[in-house]
Amino acid sequence: MSFLIIAIDGGAAAGKSTTARALSSRFNFLHIDTGSYYRALTAELLRRGLNPAEVTAVESALAELPLGTVVDGRRAQIEVGGRLVPEAELRGPAVNAAVSHFAALPAVRAALLAYQRDQARIAREHRFAGLVMEGRDIGTVIFPDADFRFFLHADPEERARRRAAEGQQDSIAERDRLDSTRKAAPLLCPPGAIDIDSTFLSLDEVVARVSGPIAAQMGA
Repeated sequence: MSFLIIAIDGGAAAGKSTTARALSSRFNFLHIDTGSYYRALTAELLRRGLNPAEVTAVESALAELPLGTVVDGRRAQIEVGGRLVPEAELRGPAVNAAVSHFAALPAVRAALLAYQRDQARIAREHRFAGLVMEGRDIGTVIFPDADFRFFLHADPEERARRRAAEGQQDSIAERDRLDSTRKAAPLLCPPGAIDIDSTFLSLDEVVARVSGPIAAQMGA
C-alpha cells in the first residue's frame, strides 16, 4: 500500500488536532502538530529573552538551534536545542501571545520548512502507513502535493468557546488576523482542498467527513 500524506489546515480550535489524532489512530499515520513546533521555537526564543522585533538576534539564535524529533507512540515531538518543551509551557499565556508574531518572521518559517518536510522520511522509517500533518500552511507550502488536503474553519465565537471549555485563554480573532495577513505563508484555504465548516458539527462528524475519502482510497 502506498504511503499517504494528509494535510489539515485551519485556524485555532477549528478541530485540526482532534481530527488529526483520530486519523492517526484509525489509519496508523504519524501525527505532526506543526503548531506545537512553532510554539516550541517561540518558547525557546522567549527563554533567551528575545522578542519578534529583534529580527537579527532571532536569526542568530535560530542558526545555532539544532532541531530533533522524538516519536512517542504515533506522535512526533520536536526537540529544540536538545530540549522537549513541557506542554504547560507550550500552551501558556506567554507563548499564546507571542507565537503568531514569531511565526510571521520569514526566518522562523524557513528554519522549520525542511524540518517539517523531513517528517515524512521519519514516518516511513518508523513504518507508518502515512503522515497526517496539521497547521496553517501545510497544503499550501509544506506539502502542496499531499494526497489529501483539508481546510477546517469555524465561527470565531464558537472557536473561542471551545478554547474556554478546554480551560485555555487564546486570542482567536487576533491570531486569525496575524496568521491570515502575514506575508510569509499566510493562513488560507489551499486551492482544491476539501473545505469543512465545523461550526455546527460535532467532532465525530468532522472526523467522519475527513476519514471518508481516505478510507475509500485505502480500502479501510
